[in-house]
Amino acid sequence: MDAAAMISELAEKARLAARTLVAATSKERAGALEAIAQTIEASSAEIMAANAVDLARADAAGMATSMRDRLLLTPERIQGIAAGARQVAALPDPLGKTLRESTLPNGLHLKQLSVPFGVVGMVYEARPNVTVDAAVILIMSGNAALLRGSASASASNEVLVSVMRRALATTSISPEIIQLVPSDDRSTVHALLHARGQVDLVIPRGSAALIRTVVDDSTVPTIETGAGVCHVYVDAEADLAKALPILINSKTHRPSVCNAAETLLVHASVAEEFLPIALAALSDSGVVIHGDNQVLAVAAKLGIPAVAASEEDWHTEYNSLEMNVAVVPNLLSAADHIHKYGTNHTEAIVTESDASAAQFVALSDCAAVMINASTRFTDGEQMGFGAEIGISNQKLHARGPMGLEQMTTTTWIVSGNGQIRS
Repeated sequence: MDAAAMISELAEKARLAARTLVAATSKERAGALEAIAQTIEASSAEIMAANAVDLARADAAGMATSMRDRLLLTPERIQGIAAGARQVAALPDPLGKTLRESTLPNGLHLKQLSVPFGVVGMVYEARPNVTVDAAVILIMSGNAALLRGSASASASNEVLVSVMRRALATTSISPEIIQLVPSDDRSTVHALLHARGQVDLVIPRGSAALIRTVVDDSTVPTIETGAGVCHVYVDAEADLAKALPILINSKTHRPSVCNAAETLLVHASVAEEFLPIALAALSDSGVVIHGDNQVLAVAAKLGIPAVAASEEDWHTEYNSLEMNVAVVPNLLSAADHIHKYGTNHTEAIVTESDASAAQFVALSDCAAVMINASTRFTDGEQMGFGAEIGISNQKLHARGPMGLEQMTTTTWIVSGNGQIRS
C-alpha cells in the first residue's frame, strides 16, 4: 500500500471512530483520559524498555544532547505524562459551549456552538510525550488523532499508542480514534499533508525546519507552532536580585525546549553592575556565552570564557546551554532587537516600572510576554491548561499554548418557524 492510500485508510478509520466521541458525554471522555493515565502508570516498565531502544539507537547515531533530552523518558516524566492527562480531564468541557446567541427581527434564533475539528494530524519530532499530550487533548475536545512522530522515537511512540488504545478498549470510546502513522518512510508526511478532505487540520511541532516544511507543503489547513528565540530584557529599573534567578531559570531549567531563553539584553545603565554577576552565573551553570563587544570586554576582564556573537547567533534557537548577551541603550533598542531576531514566541522584561512594562508589552508582537517572570512559564500546564498540543506563534485562531479550547471550531445553529428569505 502506498503512503497516500495508507493515510486515507487511517483517516477513514479515525473519522468513523470519532462517532463514539460525538456520542460520548464529557464525563465519559474524562473517564477515558483517566483510564489512559492509569494504564500509562501501570505500563511504566514497558514504556521505559521501548524508550531504551530509541535511546540506544540515538546514541549510536550520535544524536545531539539537546535532542536526546527531548527523547528521554524517565519514571518521573512518565508520571508527569499521566498527570497531564488527568489535568486535561479535569478541565471544563470545551464542546457544546454557546459562544454567541441572539434572535433576529424576523424571529430566527441564532446560536454559535463550539464543536470539534474532526480528524487532526500531528507531525512532530523526538518527544514521545507529545504522543500522549496530543492524543488526550484531541480526545477531550472530540477530535480523532493521526499521530506522525519521528523515526528516532518510533519504539516509544508505538508502545505509548498501544497503551492508550488498550485503555480506550475498556471504555465506550473506540481505540481507533488514535492512529499512529508509520515513521519509517518520509512519504507518509507528504501524504498526510496532502490528505485534504480526509484530514481536517495538521499541526506541526518541532524544529523550525520541520514547521516550515509542513506549512509550505501542506494543502490541509495548519496551525503553525514556531521556534522559540526568546529574550530576557533587564531594564534600567530592574530589581537585579529578581533578574538573576529569572535569567538563570529561563536559560538553564530545561534548555532544550522552545520557551527557554536564547538571548539576554541588558540596559546600559545597569550593565556595569549586572553583567559581571550575570556572566559569572551563566558560566557557572555551564552556559557558553556569545557576546557583543561590551560583553566580551567584561568577560575578559573577569576571566569568564566568551565568544563573539555572530549575526547568525542572534537568530539561533540553541536548544542547549548557549546564550547570546548584548547591552542595549534603552528599552526601544531592546524591542528593535527582539523585532529583528525574535520568533514571536515569548519575551520577558525585568523591571519595577509599570510604564516600562506597559511599553514593552505594547512593543512585543509575540504569543506571551512575561513581566518579572521566567520565560519557562509559557506552558499549558504552568498556565493551568493541562497538557498542551503546542505553542502557536501565528495570529490566526490560536496563539500561545494550545489546549482544549483551541482544538475546537464553531457551528451556527439557526432555528426558525417556517421563515423564508425574500
